[in-house]
This record gives sequence, structure tokens and C-alpha cells, in this order.
Amino acid sequence: MKKTEQVKVTLTKSLIARKPNQIVTAKSLGLTRPGDTVVLANDAALAGKIKVLSHLVKVENV
Repeated sequence: MKKTEQVKVTLTKSLIARKPNQIVTAKSLGLTRPGDTVVLANDAALAGKIKVLSHLVKVENV
């Protein structure tokens, strides 16, 4: 069985004055405040969400 890759996503900038779709996307990942970090499975859906938030988050492989 193949182990799924995981990534650590950290919100580095505030969501104040961001577009509504960016705020909703961040909250769907569980990121609400700068400094919040989540570890998620790396898949196509996550890649799309990271693309929307690329200027607000830092992504690291785990």
C-alpha cells in the first residue's frame, strides 16, 4: 500500500481585506489566523486551494 504524501500548510498573512473566495478557501483548510498550521494529504483538490492562496501561505513537505 502506497503511503500518501502530506504537506504542512501555514497561513503567513492575514485574511483581512482579502477576496471572499480566498477567505472561504482558507477557512475550508482550517486556517483562520496568521500562524495557523495544518497537515493535509497532498492531492489535486489541495493543489487548487493552495494555488488560490499561494501568496498567503507557506507549504512544506512532511
